[in-house]
Amino acid sequence: MNINPFELLKNAQKIQEQMSGFQEKLGAITVTGASGGGLVEIDISGKLEVNAVRIAPEAAKDIEMLQDLIMAAFSDGTAKVKEAVSSEASSMTGGLNIPGFPGSFG
Repeated sequence: MNINPFELLKNAQKIQEQMSGFQEKLGAITVTGASGGGLVEIDISGKLEVNAVRIAPEAAKDIEMLQDLIMAAFSDGTAKVKEAVSSEASSMTGGLNIPGFPGSFG
């Protein structure tokens, strides 16, 4: 079996370019996690950064409920991010699940 090192380098560069583009796309992904019928909403980026939190005034009357609503909204948002990132990664890899590739959530 002959391995051409120049072909390996060419493929590595192509993968690096794709990864760079993928990182940019992650920053552009934004989802909103919600709970309590919209009482709490959290905007989360594809890089799992929280960009905004909105809490309806009536949710603030019960602190324990508010804490649960925030956790639920965050969980909803991160699930949506994982779905969006997996979808984007799948389009890059042609549907192959490559262990360790971003978007290959366990």
